[in-house]
Amino acid sequence: MDAEKTELPSTDEEWRECLTEDEYRILREAGTEPRFSGEYVDHKEDGTYTCAGCGAVLFDSETKFGSGTGWPSFYDAKEGAVEFHEDRSAGMVRTEVVCANCGGHLGHVFDDGPEPTGKRYCINSVSLNFEGED
Repeated sequence: MDAEKTELPSTDEEWRECLTEDEYRILREAGTEPRFSGEYVDHKEDGTYTCAGCGAVLFDSETKFGSGTGWPSFYDAKEGAVEFHEDRSAGMVRTEVVCANCGGHLGHVFDDGPEPTGKRYCINSVSLNFEGED
């Protein structure tokens, strides 16, 4: 979705029209991409990661680290950019991370990340777009 768009889709049909099939499955249906399949797993450029659903800035490349899990991992999110929900799917209790702007599913957060936060935001590449520094 275009980061310049100011009005978010209001219906499921509108979301389906503006997202790819994979983006819809992950952002709107809380899907998960296969491990090591996403374009940002080993991405190391400087810049910002934005929500693929609405363009909101979510993560800075300075907070990205190699977790070895198969998904892009960050130790912190931009202030106010994400919200958390209890996720009891897949027979476990986890903390889901969603975009605070559009509610799109991004991934999950765990307490096994590096300092300074000790957090590991485990995020689907499909949920993200990247804007490099000029």
